[in-house]
Amino acid sequence: MNEKLKDILDWFYCIVIAIILALLFRYFIGTPTIVQQVSMKPTLIEDQRLWLNRWNKTIKKMPERGDIITFEAPSKKSYTEYEIDQDNPIAKYENEPIGLWKKFTYYVLELEKDSYIKRVIALPGEHVEIKGGNVYINEQKLDESYLPSGLVTDVVGPGFDDFVVPENCVFAMGDNRSHSTDCRAFGCIPLEKIESKVWIRIWPLNLFGKVK
Repeated sequence: MNEKLKDILDWFYCIVIAIILALLFRYFIGTPTIVQQVSMKPTLIEDQRLWLNRWNKTIKKMPERGDIITFEAPSKKSYTEYEIDQDNPIAKYENEPIGLWKKFTYYVLELEKDSYIKRVIALPGEHVEIKGGNVYINEQKLDESYLPSGLVTDVVGPGFDDFVVPENCVFAMGDNRSHSTDCRAFGCIPLEKIESKVWIRIWPLNLFGKVK
């Protein structure tokens, strides 16, 4: 093998290894993202840059109440009043990719995959009620100091408003309650579908810091 070909192969191997390491870091540790939705206003604004912590997903750790998370968007995002089952309020995922390559491109490269950013409101085993413009957890009104004063939380149309969060699931909503498609519409999110926790806002620089 001549010296030039050896150099080319060395560079090729280095590039392949670098790509693999980057994908592993992105999937298991963390990754940047851009806010593309209005559902978390005023906490998060469109075009802000965030750093997502994916380590909790790697170790399968349940998020805490108040955490802002990203999760895979359910395949069914709304229900009729006859489809709503308050006894089984789990979001449906019916378009799972089939085949190793499709799973790789969907879950690792995240091509053609939609994700939502929402705030965790309730945890497994907790009784959630949405009534009178407020959220109640186990019959106690939830203090949501992160919301603007006077904001009303309700369920528009058929939705989940009186249920117990199933095991290994969370109930999450956007801070911009009147402009958020969230668990009120499609049900609770299984732990396995939670992708990351929003950790740091990295842009704009004047707002750099941990997101709460």
